[in-house]
Amino acid sequence: AAPARATASAVRVTAAPVIDGRLGDVAWAGTQPITDFREFDPREDGDPRYRTETRVAYDAKNLYVSVRSFDPHPDSIVARLGRRDASTGSDRVLVYVDGYHDKRTGFGFMLNAAGVQGDMSLYNDTNEDDSWDAVWEGATRIDSLGWVAEFRIPLSQIRYPAAATHTFGMLVVRDIARHNERVSWPLLRKSRSGIASQFGELSGIAGVSSSRHAELSPYTVAKTTNVPRGARYGQLSQGTIGADLKVGLTSSLTVDATVNPDFGQVEADPSVLNLSAFESFFQEKRPFFLEGQGLFSFDLDCNDGNCSGLFYSRRIGRSPQLGGLYDDQSNPTATTILGAAKLTGHLGRGMSVGVLDAVTQREASPRGETIEPATNYFVGRVQQDLRDGQTNIGVMGTSVQRQVDAWSEDRLRRDAKALGVNFRHQFLDRRYSVSGYLVGSRVGGTAEAIARTQRGLVHNYRRPDDALAYDSTRTVLAGASSQLVLSKDAGTSTRWSLVAQRVTPGFEVNDVGYLGRANIQSQSGWFQYRDDTPNRLYRALRVNVNEWSQYDGRGMRMELGGNVNAHAQLPNKWWVHAGTTRNAVATSLCDLCTRGGPAVAQSPSQGSWAGVDGNSQSSVVPSLWARYSTGDEGRSHGWGIDPSLRVRVSSRWDVRTGLSFGHDVNDVQWYGNYDGPAGTSYTFARLDQKTLSLTTRLNFTATPNLSLELYASPFVTSGHYADWRELDDPRAASYAARYQPFVRAGESLRDFTFKQLRSNAVLRWEYRPGSVLFLVWGQERLEDQQHPGSFRMGRDYRALFGTRPTNTLLVKGSYWLSL
Repeated sequence: AAPARATASAVRVTAAPVIDGRLGDVAWAGTQPITDFREFDPREDGDPRYRTETRVAYDAKNLYVSVRSFDPHPDSIVARLGRRDASTGSDRVLVYVDGYHDKRTGFGFMLNAAGVQGDMSLYNDTNEDDSWDAVWEGATRIDSLGWVAEFRIPLSQIRYPAAATHTFGMLVVRDIARHNERVSWPLLRKSRSGIASQFGELSGIAGVSSSRHAELSPYTVAKTTNVPRGARYGQLSQGTIGADLKVGLTSSLTVDATVNPDFGQVEADPSVLNLSAFESFFQEKRPFFLEGQGLFSFDLDCNDGNCSGLFYSRRIGRSPQLGGLYDDQSNPTATTILGAAKLTGHLGRGMSVGVLDAVTQREASPRGETIEPATNYFVGRVQQDLRDGQTNIGVMGTSVQRQVDAWSEDRLRRDAKALGVNFRHQFLDRRYSVSGYLVGSRVGGTAEAIARTQRGLVHNYRRPDDALAYDSTRTVLAGASSQLVLSKDAGTSTRWSLVAQRVTPGFEVNDVGYLGRANIQSQSGWFQYRDDTPNRLYRALRVNVNEWSQYDGRGMRMELGGNVNAHAQLPNKWWVHAGTTRNAVATSLCDLCTRGGPAVAQSPSQGSWAGVDGNSQSSVVPSLWARYSTGDEGRSHGWGIDPSLRVRVSSRWDVRTGLSFGHDVNDVQWYGNYDGPAGTSYTFARLDQKTLSLTTRLNFTATPNLSLELYASPFVTSGHYADWRELDDPRAASYAARYQPFVRAGESLRDFTFKQLRSNAVLRWEYRPGSVLFLVWGQERLEDQQHPGSFRMGRDYRALFGTRPTNTLLVKGSYWLSL
């Protein structure tokens, strides 16, 4: 049976405590301390090393929390400065509050011993989103008894329903850095699933109004870009102003709006050179889309923590899709977002809602051709919680409408719609769960646009050895995707999951979602053995076993493989990792390797990796990862090494640098398809590629409210092609028998080199709670040498990376108003 839920009571005060890290205020004298903290890491339900006391008070507008962290050696308390939300390896305190008491959501507020603030939202019981920034006040102080953290959290920042009395969920966590130990009230059990569902209950809150708030973030952006002007380059200067606005309609519903945004990012996307058949997936970094992203999540596929889904916000403001077709070096590199708005919150009785709408303008080349039509994006999401959050059902709908014209109507879909329902049901005290989804999609456009969709590699309707019903006269394409998961989510020693998925050939959500490919049916299994009881060999151990298989819609096997990996934290708090993967362990065929041609037999492949990470709490944290892979009967192979080092020079200076080098040989890199008298030749070449990148971050924190961050990332990759071949017998058992030499008159293989440098400088000043000034300076320098094969591969490097050096200056302020 589930353990009894811990309870505490908040006391209403008439005189607010001064937030200064001292606990001599009258407000604290009348509160009852919470003292029954327990260790949960590394030992679950262990006796705490040091005592901790928490007190909670409130008034009509604020919730006040104090945490006294006793420590017999105050001079050993780790207190390092850092910018907001930074992990500095310091002693810290986190206070989580679930205003709805729905046991699935909440907000977290963090103070480390140096006074650095952090905040995050909690969704789906376990997921934390640290992009959420609240307006609150905190102070810390180290004294002879240890250290104190004091919080003033405006109730306007904690969403809660309108009622005469309230019971909030609450969790308080203390980290003791030098011992790498964590304690909490109530006990946060690692053997149970979820976080919010383990919160204690904070009662006694009455007579608080439905508070509202407003936040305004105006900004201005200036850009200079090198553009060709005759035989020389000139400077193209651009400037814009915009603003973000957040308004609390009620204590449960919030409206966010943005006008004419130019989302300057604190850190640019990593440099990649994608020669595969799949689109690169990049994480969202824009604050407007990040905040509240948990409410809009509808995962379709997850791999190593990265999930694609029905809503992929990077589609909004994307690089113009036809920029490579109507090519000019003065083309815009991003689509202008004219405005966007979203409504998020709870409607009561366990129902949450999220609605987003965005409008982007038409983008055109200097000659007037449309490279991205004006578009409207709509996303709607509703979720209903039942059984104290142990069961939830959700519905999500998306819609995209493009104003296509003569330049774009035969290349882009006119409209796209999707509707899906998902569920999760936990049982046996939340230890087990069954979940799944069912999604339908429909896209429409001209016959040529839908024919292009069918021929695209996501759907691959024209593969000659498949009988998919390609129809060049279609103006509508529809499909569905479904998944069912059975899992054990909690336990002291074992956890596991079983997944079955099917995607029909016509399923398409890439207009506002992300889908790597359609026409698959797959299954996978995962089993984990874990030991969280420290001993002489390790503090924690994880051993994972994975298996998977994938088939097309007619049962042709495309993948069959498995993986074993292990992770252990040693007594000195270092981590060691190792794993090995093997694929195509039985006859498997690759249906995308020829980019529209016949499926090709795959030889077994294997990859292994290992890594070591230093103690994250130390001043010097080294890390070293290495990998090696082989396949195609030994003809393809590769290795890579990734050393990195983090040095905390002092409490103010933090330097991180990481090098990545890889040398990979792909004996069957697709190079191009050519039509000839005997039919189409599907050609491949041996690609010998070397890639080197260096990422460096330098952080200086003058005070908890003033910081400077410098970031630089040079990247270079070069490839040498040899041994040009074409497909001969694609399903031959012998690797050598699948290919034969290829010669094309007047043409030879071309090598490539690509270089890029991205850098940012970010100054952040929080000059009072809720008022923040950002100054961001970003640069991008690029040099590339292209080979004609890039166009045959459908990969125009200019469209992927841009070819013009760009400088960007962003000035952004945020101001908080109380309504």
